[in-house]
Amino acid sequence: MARFTGRGSLMAGTLAAVGASVCCVGPLILLALGVGGAWVGNLTAMEPYRPVFIGLTLLFLALAFCRLYLLPAVCSPGASCRSPNVRLRQRRVFWLVTALLLGLLAVPWFAPLFY
Repeated sequence: MARFTGRGSLMAGTLAAVGASVCCVGPLILLALGVGGAWVGNLTAMEPYRPVFIGLTLLFLALAFCRLYLLPAVCSPGASCRSPNVRLRQRRVFWLVTALLLGLLAVPWFAPLFY
């Protein structure tokens, strides 16, 4: 069984969040670019899968959180991960990505205010 690393969990969470918000973000971006038409309405076909993608996003964020905060860092002597600065940087990136993903997940609730 593959082990998720902090980076892998963040990347998987990002992809799941994009999948969860593609039904609303896609048409919003196209409308902002001036692209329109009846076919834009077909982009909402992913809407029934949105809860699944939201669940995957939260699962992968939880895995990344566990990896960064709950599990001890396993590093060989002399590796770059032994430095506390590396762990601090990883945690900062985690919180930045988490904030962006939660914002991306909230887009469908705020999108009707823009179009």
